[in-house]
Amino acid sequence: MRQPTMLFHKSVIGSALALALFALPASAHWTYRVLYTFTDGQDGGDPYAGVIMDKEGNLYGTTVYFGDNACSYFGETGCGTVYKIAPDGTETTLHAFTGGSDGANPYGGLVMDKAGNLYGTTSYGGGSGDCYGAGCGTVFRLAPDGTETVLHAFAGGADGSTPAAGLILDRAGNLFGTTVSGGGSSTNCEIEPAGCGTVFRIAPDGTETVLYAFQGGNDGGLPYAGVIGDRAGNLYGTTVDNTVYRLAPDGTETVLHLFDWEDGSEPYGGVIMDAAGNLYGTTAWGGSVEGTAFRLAADGTLTTLHNFTDEPDGANPYGGLVMDGHGNLYGTTNEGGRTRGFFGSTCGIIFRLAPDGTETVLHTFDRKKGDGLSPYAGLIMDKMGNLYGTTYWSTRSGGGTVFEIAK
Repeated sequence: MRQPTMLFHKSVIGSALALALFALPASAHWTYRVLYTFTDGQDGGDPYAGVIMDKEGNLYGTTVYFGDNACSYFGETGCGTVYKIAPDGTETTLHAFTGGSDGANPYGGLVMDKAGNLYGTTSYGGGSGDCYGAGCGTVFRLAPDGTETVLHAFAGGADGSTPAAGLILDRAGNLFGTTVSGGGSSTNCEIEPAGCGTVFRIAPDGTETVLYAFQGGNDGGLPYAGVIGDRAGNLYGTTVDNTVYRLAPDGTETVLHLFDWEDGSEPYGGVIMDAAGNLYGTTAWGGSVEGTAFRLAADGTLTTLHNFTDEPDGANPYGGLVMDGHGNLYGTTNEGGRTRGFFGSTCGIIFRLAPDGTETVLHTFDRKKGDGLSPYAGLIMDKMGNLYGTTYWSTRSGGGTVFEIAK
């Protein structure tokens, strides 16, 4: 039977739909190593987002702060960077944001097209709108030679404001993403500018179309996560106001689930989808207080796969999940585990969840060993089943790390 046409690049959402269908051994020893530690200098610092990988094994990502240019309006030095980590660990800063028209403070990750162009968002800067005096954020393209082009600068009104997530790319070159705020006149969300966030599309010529503006009621609000797409052109995502939603190509929003604390709260990390149409994600809070991992079936039935309890199984998973060919899920928690970080908090873990919900802790972060702590982002998986991610903090510099955990 001929498969329906996939509207989105497999390289962009393959991990969200096909979910890295590799065969992994039932059990193996995992080895953790830091590939790079940021210095809070020209190379950047504090990577909130995860990484992507090209065919040569290079990793690409963003840091929220530091770089070459001063961005002191949030009490941090530097406006953030786009970076590349070579397989040998060499770091190259591809772009250092200035805080002006080119944007500032990229919280979201990147996506790459077939020509090697990188696309992402900045939460501030752009020179448009009055968002904390810095601009309301941008959508940008970074060419392989390092040339940055701002495709859209958010004005903080109906077009949205402060995007905090990465983008997906379809075969026609359209980009899809979310903004945390803006989108209209709704004041149901306690955030400025007015509006509870948007889902948007950016055409190749830079034209922005708001596909949906959240109202902060039963439809949700404050989408910190990005979206994934299916073969029919539907988009799926989460809002911190406790919804999992589907957005049809005609802009109709359907709330697939509304969390009520007992089954989870504040899903920051977005969702992934398996071949049967089930959605998987995390909530940073709720459940047994410290967050959950969940499966949402196509018929709307929610199953809590794991309730995090802090020690030793982790706490507060802000990032999303990735799945292997056996149905095992992998992710990170921002806190929890058995080691202490700054201010007495625990450092977080890397975990695996079997299809029946059994959790295995693959690594517990330990700042005393120099392996970083407090990851906010999820993981990616290569063809060998090795996992890659980032930590927001590190030991020697405080600037965060890029890491690999391998079989």
